[in-house]
Amino acid sequence: MTKIHYIVFALVTVALVAAAWFITTSAPLPQVGTQAPGFTLPNQEGRDVSLDQFRGKWVVLYFYPKDFTHGCSIEAHNFQADIKEYLAKSAVVVGVSADTVDSHKSFCTKEGLGFVLLSDTQHTVSKTYGSLMTMSGNTLSARNTFLIDPAGVIRKVYTKVNPAIHSKQVLVDLIASQQNAASGEAR
Repeated sequence: MTKIHYIVFALVTVALVAAAWFITTSAPLPQVGTQAPGFTLPNQEGRDVSLDQFRGKWVVLYFYPKDFTHGCSIEAHNFQADIKEYLAKSAVVVGVSADTVDSHKSFCTKEGLGFVLLSDTQHTVSKTYGSLMTMSGNTLSARNTFLIDPAGVIRKVYTKVNPAIHSKQVLVDLIASQQNAASGEAR
């Protein structure tokens, strides 16, 4: 390789890294203790769903890359398996990905999912929540989760989660957060 080739290679590498960095970090993750950014997106039935609709409930807002993929199916199955425990704790589970409404509807039907999946095809909500990534040239939602309290405040942020154990981790943190909120109210 000549010196020119090395320079061109270095410039291309820097440009690719910079482009990937811009896409995946175009917005910082919302932080614990801050108000969760509001949004409205269509669900698997094509009806608009807003974060505000869940005021008064705990919200598990989880972003995932793609319907019908191995890790995403495992994560969704585990949330579904634990859904009664979430409901008993006055919590809702809401999934978000860049897949279409039709894809979500098929995914819910095939996998037997009974919770809300939202379609973020324009990546606006994923971007707002600092949850974008690129894979094989596609822009996808990154596997991040936000535990949001009944007042709309973020109580826990999870990044790069393990889909096999994530739902159980969130349940433990939900219970702890509810106990902390209750003890704060008792004062």
